[in-house]
Order: sequence, then C-alpha cells, then structure tokens
Amino acid sequence: MQIQIRQMAASDNPKVARIIREVMSSYGLVGEGYSIMDPEVDHMFDTYIRQGANYWVLESEGEVLGGGGYGPLAGGEACQCEVKKMYFLPALRGRGWGRKLLEKILAEAKKTGYSYAYIETVHQLHEANQLYRKYKFEPLSGPLGATGHGACDVWYGLDL
Repeated sequence: MQIQIRQMAASDNPKVARIIREVMSSYGLVGEGYSIMDPEVDHMFDTYIRQGANYWVLESEGEVLGGGGYGPLAGGEACQCEVKKMYFLPALRGRGWGRKLLEKILAEAKKTGYSYAYIETVHQLHEANQLYRKYKFEPLSGPLGATGHGACDVWYGLDL
C-alpha cells in the first residue's frame, strides 16, 4: 500500500471527522470530556489553516486513512503547542506511520516557533501511548492548559 502524507484540504473535512468518530467510538471514548465532542471535528480544515497550526492526512489511492496536527495549546503559554487529533484507521497502525507523522508534526511546530509540545490522551489508546513514550515524551502528573478534555487521563510533554 502506497501512503502519502499531505496537508489537509477542505474536501477532507468529512473524511477526517468520520475517522475521528470511528476510532474514538471503537475504543469507547464517547461523551463529554472527549475530543470527539469538539466542534472542530467537523471543521478541521478551517481550524488548522490558521497561523500557528497545521494538519496532515495520510492517504492511499484517494482514501484518507488517518491524520494529525498541532495548534496552540488552549490556555497555555505562547511557546506551547498541542499535538492534536492524531487518529489512524486500523490499516495504518503498527506500520511506522504514527512515528513518521509525529516527526513531521513536531518538526513543523518547532519551525513555527513552538519550543514545547503537549499531548493528552487516555490509557485505552495503547498504541498512541507507546508511540509517545518511545518518542521520549515525558509523562506529566496532570493536564496543561484549558483544552476541555476532562476525560483524558494521560498527559505528556516534550521540549522541542
């Protein structure tokens, strides 16, 4: 399978929203406090086209299979970004694409001027947690900023 990482286009909005909802629902991560409830889920392109943010999708033969991006950490310091909405369909998992996309996200965030990356997630997302720890993200004792994701129970930070 040939995979391409490309910047998200407006036409990807429904595809990305479907992936986020499908992945989160498959792990039982639905309801208040989860990012599945964020208004931006249906408007990812508009949310990430602004300065200080970006979002990429992974595509194979015209089909979007995952994505991820970064943006300013809500309620955080100007130097802090948050790695956001990084979700993959099962076809991509365990094949190194998470690492490749995370490297791209962090490199671009650093170029944009951020010096610290924050991630919040839940313990059920085993693959994601494994990736973040492998990439040397440091576990934090609690959340940073004001993301509104009260259901998250695992937090990480990394100096860029």
